Amino acid sequence: MADISKEQVKHVANLARLALTDEEVEKMAKQLGDIINYAELLNELDTENVKPTTHVLDLKNVMRRDEPREWITKEDALKNAPDQKDGQFRVPSILE
Repeated sequence: MADISKEQVKHVANLARLALTDEEVEKMAKQLGDIINYAELLNELDTENVKPTTHVLDLKNVMRRDEPREWITKEDALKNAPDQKDGQFRVPSILE
């Protein structure tokens, strides 16, 4: 099993621009070592008949097909507009 040295933790902390105390370095070395040891346990699993996958769920595109369809008319769109002119919505000016 792989052990993480304090020097390795300090090097990675330096790359990440993290300031760690000696106690934090020691704690991180143990925690990272535990993580790597657990990950190495996965190498013992028999994955001979397991297909490679990018996702555990069978996902499909859930978007609708992009097909033309009937839509409302310009008059229907403007019928509830608070202010309109020449077939367009009128809004207050925001530029001075």
